[in-house]
Formats: sequence, C-alpha cells, structure tokens
Amino acid sequence: MFERIKEDIASVYSRDPAARGNIEILLNYPGLHAIWFQRLAHKLWLKNWKSTARFISTITRWLTGVEIHPGATIGRRFFIDHGMGVVIGETAEIGDDVTLYHGVTLGGTSWNGGKRHPTLANGVVVGAGAQILGPILIGANSRIGSNSVVVKEVPENATVIGIPGRVVVNKKDKETSEKRSKIAQKYGFDAYAVSYDNPDPVANAIGRMLDHISVMDEKLGKVCSEMNKMGSDICTKSLPDIDIEEKEFVEAGEKAAQKRESTMSSFDPEI
Repeated sequence: MFERIKEDIASVYSRDPAARGNIEILLNYPGLHAIWFQRLAHKLWLKNWKSTARFISTITRWLTGVEIHPGATIGRRFFIDHGMGVVIGETAEIGDDVTLYHGVTLGGTSWNGGKRHPTLANGVVVGAGAQILGPILIGANSRIGSNSVVVKEVPENATVIGIPGRVVVNKKDKETSEKRSKIAQKYGFDAYAVSYDNPDPVANAIGRMLDHISVMDEKLGKVCSEMNKMGSDICTKSLPDIDIEEKEFVEAGEKAAQKRESTMSSFDPEI
C-alpha cells in the first residue's frame, strides 16, 4: 500500500509543476485522496460488501468533490488534477498513467446492465470539463480536449476536440507535419501555422501546398542530378525574385532567398 502511495506522489511531481513537497501533496490534493479511498471501496466491492463500498464512495464525494464508483477499475499512477466535479461510472476502466482534469465525466448512455462506461487506455489525458460517454475505447496516449463530448471510439495517439468530439490529430498527421516543417524551414517559412494539431482550414491548405512542393523538390533534385551529369549548368542559377511592394513581405522574401542560396550552395548533384 505504501509503495503505491509513493508511486502516486511521484506521479504528481511529474505532472503538476505546482507540487512543492510530499506533505503538501498528501494534505492538499483531493484527487489523490479520492483515488486512495476508491481503492479501499473497490476491494470491498469485489468482496461483495457493496453497500459499505458505496457509503465510502459517498463520503469521499462529500470530502473531495470527486465521485468514483467503487466498481470502476483503475490502473497505476492515475492522477486527477484539481478534482472537483469528476464523475467516474461503475463499469469505467482506466489504464496506467492516465490524467483527468476537473469536471470530467466518464459516464454511461444506457440504463441497461453490463458494460456502459468508457475504457481509457494507458497514457490518456482528458481536459477539464470533457464528457466521455458510453462503452467506448479511448486509445493509448490520446488527448481529449477541454469541454469535448466524446461518444465514439478514439484511436491511439489521437487528439479529439469539439461537440460531438472529432479527431483532429492522429499519428499519421504528426508525421506529415514534421515533413512539412522541414520543407517550410528550407524555404524560410515559419511553419507554426500548419502545425499538425491546428484544425484551421487555411493552415491545412498551406500544408497541402507544402506536401506538393516536397514532391516537386524530390523530382527536381533528380532532374538536376541528371542535367549536371550531361554538363548543364541550369541548376546553378538562382530562382527569380517575386516583386512584392509590402515591406514585411520584401524582408521575408529576402531572408527566404538567403536561405535558399545557402541551401543551393551546399547541394550535392550526385545525391
């Protein structure tokens, strides 16, 4: 028991920069208190002392503002930050290293018996006020945005926002974003606006353009390599300037041109 408590305290240090000492955590983190009481209530629940388990759950809700049904299954290093208003249903299942913020509900959508609450895989983070409803699976290392309402299953490594919740980021998107960032940096373009977790349609359109430029660059590099082998010097010529009068665009263009020139000077035609 004491080893689990030490583990819980260590998990607070890793996820809450406001934590300053063991005594402070022991006394002032109601989310931890709720988890510890739930472990006791869960053991009583499994031993069929269900009324006693529910009574402990009710007392815990009065003391901490967190309601966790004693029937819920909770993994290791679970952390509820702030705690107030969190509700976790009877058939909810929570994996290891999961984090919930205040106002989160892991609720059901049916009055029928059986599995009716969500399952959160390892490493899931759920933002404040989010509602995850029904017997759905939230994949490992996923992120649920604040105040989202999630009623469908979420794949691993995804980010969900909105009402109803929709996936705006997955692992493939992240890999694509990293590739776009490299191309953007090559041309002196600040790629923050096309970050993989930005659902803005204009940013996505620019991202598609960067994907297209990436393919063109690869093909042009091969063409230049073959042309250089034939003795042509066409690939040594600089790109034409774009005539834009606005000062900010001109300065940005000059910086981008300098970066292009430095890139071209280090270009190996044999690659």
